[in-house]
Amino acid sequence: MPLSMAQLDLLLLTVAKTRRVQQDGIHFQNHRYMDTTLASFVKEEVLIRFDPADMGEIHVFYQDRFLCRAVCAELSDRKVTLKEIEKARTERRKQVRAELKTREALVNRYVEIHHAPKTVVTEPAPVEARPKLKRYIND
Repeated sequence: MPLSMAQLDLLLLTVAKTRRVQQDGIHFQNHRYMDTTLASFVKEEVLIRFDPADMGEIHVFYQDRFLCRAVCAELSDRKVTLKEIEKARTERRKQVRAELKTREALVNRYVEIHHAPKTVVTEPAPVEARPKLKRYIND
C-alpha cells in the first residue's frame, strides 16, 4: 500500500510519455508546461505522467524519480480533458478542410475562366495560283 494519498495519485497516473525539456518548459499536446525545477534539466529526456481527465498539470519524472508537477498556465484555472482537446482539434481540422475546399473551388473557377485555351478560328491559307508561264526544268 502507498504511504500517502500523493503516492496513490502517482500510481494511478497510467498514461506516460517521454519528452525533452526545452528552455521554456515541456511542450505537450500543443501546450507548454512550466515549473522552476525544470530550469536545471534543459535538454534532458524526462518521463511525464498525466491524468487524461485533467490536462492542467503533468507529473515529471527524471531517471524514475519524481521531479515536479509542471503546470500549464492556460489550462490551470479549468479542467480540460484530453478528449475535449482532441475533439476541439478534429473540429478545427474539419473547419480548415472545408475552408480549403471552397478556396480551391474558387481558384479552379478563376483558372478555368481566365486561362481557358482560346479557340482561334483561322482561315485557310489561300492557294497560290500557278503561273501561266511554263518553265523549263533547268530554271
